[in-house]
Amino acid sequence: MTVAVLLDTQPRDFVPEPISADEAAAMFRAGVNLFRRWELTDDQAAMLLDLPIRTYARWKAGEQGRIDRDTRARLSNIMGIHKALRIIFTEAERGFRWIRAANDSFGGRSALDVMLGGELTDLMRVRRLLDAERGGW
Repeated sequence: MTVAVLLDTQPRDFVPEPISADEAAAMFRAGVNLFRRWELTDDQAAMLLDLPIRTYARWKAGEQGRIDRDTRARLSNIMGIHKALRIIFTEAERGFRWIRAANDSFGGRSALDVMLGGELTDLMRVRRLLDAERGGW
């Protein structure tokens, strides 16, 4: 077998498809429902999405504007966190409560406390922990 054939069979880096405007809008609507289940205030939800509170409130009321790349990445991570929690906990309510529970992996802080740090990397940190817990990547 030649080196070229071996190289063709090697795993390639995963490059996700860009999130379309319709997908981003659907994720935003799902996020609003999820934030309600997580019992977030509008201020907290706006912080997670890095949106001004007035913009978040307007979008939540149905007057949604263009969702930029950063907000799409934030929504994607939030949906990934939710998905991982649904896999880890068979009872959805336990996953919703986990967000607010003290966690040794975060130095006794809750996942919500970490995510409210305001940076995209804060969301990614929570998602990575959950993905590792569920055995995903």
